[in-house]
Amino acid sequence: MKILIIGGNGTIGTTVATHFNQNNDVLIAGRTSGDVTVDIADSKSIKSMFENIGKMDAIICIAGEAKWADFNELTEDDYYIGLKSKLMGQVNLVRIGQHYLNSNGSITLSTGILADDPVVKTASAAMVNGGIHSFVQAVALEIENGIRVNVVSSGMVEDAYDKYKDFFPGHNPIPMTKVVNAYVRSVNGKGNGEVIRIYD
Repeated sequence: MKILIIGGNGTIGTTVATHFNQNNDVLIAGRTSGDVTVDIADSKSIKSMFENIGKMDAIICIAGEAKWADFNELTEDDYYIGLKSKLMGQVNLVRIGQHYLNSNGSITLSTGILADDPVVKTASAAMVNGGIHSFVQAVALEIENGIRVNVVSSGMVEDAYDKYKDFFPGHNPIPMTKVVNAYVRSVNGKGNGEVIRIYD
């Protein structure tokens, strides 16, 4: 398969890309590095990327940002960071990317445990994650050409434990093998409209 991994040079993306590279033709997209560059917060950039790379069999997005801050410190503009990047960025990847997928292709988005089990400072991030879950379940009812859309929602991964452990007291770090398998399930399985939760 020809697979596009947006965010394929990140903490999770690197491990996921390494796995899929074993038996597939993988293209890495990133904001500043990769085989192709893209800013998912800009729909014109998304369209330009797809025009450059052509048809794919699968799209995986492990990218998008949202502001973390105390609720009373978050401004309206702070919320728009997550809405424009992680939420609408991934929505636009589906909206635009479907036209650059071969029949029966798949799109896999990424969120995280905050949608179901938020911690402090994540009012914006949790809201965005929950919105993506609802979007995936709804768009799966209508998307055409045999395309499947799923989302992987992981807890704090082992490779990010040292950086984020203070934000997630008592949370069990998720082994990277489990995270990779969630993306494999989405890409190689037959599920559609699934929120694939890897929390324990």
